[in-house]
Amino acid sequence: MMGKKDFVRGNDRVERLLRQPDIADAVAALETEADDLDRVHAMSLAMVREAGKRTQAEIAHELGISQGAVSQMERREDMLLSTLRSYITATGAENPRIIVTVNGRDVELAI
Repeated sequence: MMGKKDFVRGNDRVERLLRQPDIADAVAALETEADDLDRVHAMSLAMVREAGKRTQAEIAHELGISQGAVSQMERREDMLLSTLRSYITATGAENPRIIVTVNGRDVELAI
């Protein structure tokens, strides 16, 4: 059983681990990758809008929200599937769907 003397705060353990160069490098690489993926996500939503030849203002009007809210939506890291569907439909996209690969097979989900 662990006594009070053996307890190490989580933040202290993380700080100690991050002092190890290989772990610090791995964490930095993952943070960079996550940032890159966030940018790709934001670019992708804007690219869908641009492919539909729509402005943020037009999307905002269609959704009944402000242009600023559309801008925020395009930069969001996470959103409800229903919000994504509304946004994509407002761009003029038809038959919106998500395709995932499971055990080597593509599975298509309507959204």
